[in-house]
Amino acid sequence: MLDGGRITSDEAKQLYFAPLTELGELADARRRQRKGAAYGGRGNEIVTYIIDRNINYTNVCNVYCKFCAFMRTERDDDHYVLTPEQIGEKIKELEAIGGTQILMQGGHHPKLGIDYYLNLLHYIRTNHPTINIHGFSPPEFNHFAEVFKMSLEEVIRRFKEAGLGSIPGGGGEILVDKIRNAIAPLKCDSDHWLEVMRIAHRLGLASSATMMFGHVESVDDRIEHLRRLREVQDETGGFTAFICWTFQPENTRLKATPVGSHEYLRMQALSRIFLDNFDNVQSSWVTQGPKIGQVALQYGANDYGSVMMEENVVSAAGTSFRLTVDEIKKAISELGYEAHQRDNWYQLLN
Repeated sequence: MLDGGRITSDEAKQLYFAPLTELGELADARRRQRKGAAYGGRGNEIVTYIIDRNINYTNVCNVYCKFCAFMRTERDDDHYVLTPEQIGEKIKELEAIGGTQILMQGGHHPKLGIDYYLNLLHYIRTNHPTINIHGFSPPEFNHFAEVFKMSLEEVIRRFKEAGLGSIPGGGGEILVDKIRNAIAPLKCDSDHWLEVMRIAHRLGLASSATMMFGHVESVDDRIEHLRRLREVQDETGGFTAFICWTFQPENTRLKATPVGSHEYLRMQALSRIFLDNFDNVQSSWVTQGPKIGQVALQYGANDYGSVMMEENVVSAAGTSFRLTVDEIKKAISELGYEAHQRDNWYQLLN
């Protein structure tokens, strides 16, 4: 496997149970093979990060995912829908610290029409032209198509024309329908999640890919999730990065025993090895904490993720790690890497 060749699902299952340190060494070797030529041949010396802000435009949602502690209904006193001006104020705060991107997602609001979203995108593009809008997950797009009574392709095309720059991989959870039906039965199935990504890539929108694991799925389910992502990447080449994180249980209805950092590192390492057509793997310090986020850089990750100026969804489930730009740069440099700010497409900004 050190030759960089593709492994099968069966080989991945065998490799999953290898000693953790050996798995980490192999993942690090794969990272070096994949990234060595990047950034003028200095890819193995560089770890990147991005300055962005999560903005949840609404917390109203009608899919009732068992693992979510963030959603509200319109009957709840603390439900909200942000106006373009309110979002603009959040973006100004991001711009003040050198930010370049917003990650904008929300609940599946049953009553918001397409004009709300197009006006919002146009407002941001007009008033904050240097900020990339990394927004709306595949389940949201499937929801939009249903509410707007439009095809997925038409919705995505119109969002792009209005200012959408790229699509996050949210709502992926595990791309195996028996698992999706168990934890989020009202959310789109795995085929529809992947179809959004295929359409987006065809229309010129890059996207990230994610996995939320450590709940009711098996190792086989995790590997099948990776296999399906690798298959789409073979077709389109449109995924910029892969990010995995563990289920956070506090305040949720999903009854599952959460897994620890040992399991997180094992899964991230396997992901780097299996996803041989992904350039970038991102560490998840937001759920694991900054120290394990550092260790993840030795288990296949080449990116420390986002400053994440604002985060509401994971924190609602009991996890509230926060880091400044200087703290992220220090965490990277302590391991001997050069810390460089990037944009969504992994181009260096400094």
